[in-house]
Amino acid sequence: MKSRWQIFWHVFFWVLMISFLIFIAQLDEKISLREILVVFILYSVINISLFYINYLILLPRFFHKKRYGTYAIIVTITVIVFGIGKYGVGLLFKSFILVHSKGHVIGFAQYFLGTLFTSLFFLFLSTALKFAIDWFLNERIQRDLENQRLSAELSFLKSQINPHFLFNSLNSIYSLAYQRSATTPEAILKLSEIMRYMLYECNDNKVELSKELQYLQNYIDLQKIRFSNKAYIDYKVEGVIQNQQIVPLLLIAFIENAFKHGVANDPLTPIRLLIDVDDEHLHFYIQNKKHNNNRDPAGGIGLNNVKRRLNLLYPNKYNLDIRDETDTYTVELSLVL
Repeated sequence: MKSRWQIFWHVFFWVLMISFLIFIAQLDEKISLREILVVFILYSVINISLFYINYLILLPRFFHKKRYGTYAIIVTITVIVFGIGKYGVGLLFKSFILVHSKGHVIGFAQYFLGTLFTSLFFLFLSTALKFAIDWFLNERIQRDLENQRLSAELSFLKSQINPHFLFNSLNSIYSLAYQRSATTPEAILKLSEIMRYMLYECNDNKVELSKELQYLQNYIDLQKIRFSNKAYIDYKVEGVIQNQQIVPLLLIAFIENAFKHGVANDPLTPIRLLIDVDDEHLHFYIQNKKHNNNRDPAGGIGLNNVKRRLNLLYPNKYNLDIRDETDTYTVELSLVL
């Protein structure tokens, strides 16, 4: 279908161009319309043939393969051959092509030099078109390759989330089972709800913000079960969250880190989590008290993952501020939804 449209536009351009030249020429009453039609059609066939020989054969076979010397020689020979052909047409219509107004007959050399500009113009036109099309095609190919690379990288980053999250959650449930906690079945149910969301509702580039926040709430509930309801978190959601969308699984790493590296069982220093939505902007804030004996750097795979996803999915549309202080660890994220 695309090649048909290309042929159509090529034919349309040449018909339009030849029609315009014929219209200009027929204003001269000294030349009959029949002679104009024959001459212009013959010359058009010659010039258009020169155009496509250069466009379809010479440029791809010689110039694009960096055989510049060969290309120059063949183009020179081609221009001379086509110049002879044009002179032959001139001989057929000698009276109004080769005969000067003063009765002087134009010779081959003079006529060839006179038509050289036209030949060079069609060569230049075909070369310019070929380079322009090749440039656009190359740009599109590069764009497609970059999109494929980004898509593959995002798929890889997203694939890391599920095992990472599952590993941490199973560790928590294992601890409950080891302690023979009565809350183990409830924890498994919460985990199944979370995994259902991750497996079946996160396949699109963006999801409803309300569903993502419900997923965060399920994770927090799971952590509370793990801590035997002695996990203290001050969690608030402000603003209108309906009809808003967000990249899925983007915020969970920060909350995971707060529970993993922070103090969650102290009622005097609860994990503070605020999500504020204003128009198309989301502000995420989380702060936790740090363990005194925690030697592991906060973040790890999860934080590096979310940073990379932010760079890919929200370029120049987010601001991430992480403050690792003596007693507290704070993350603030602002992004345009």
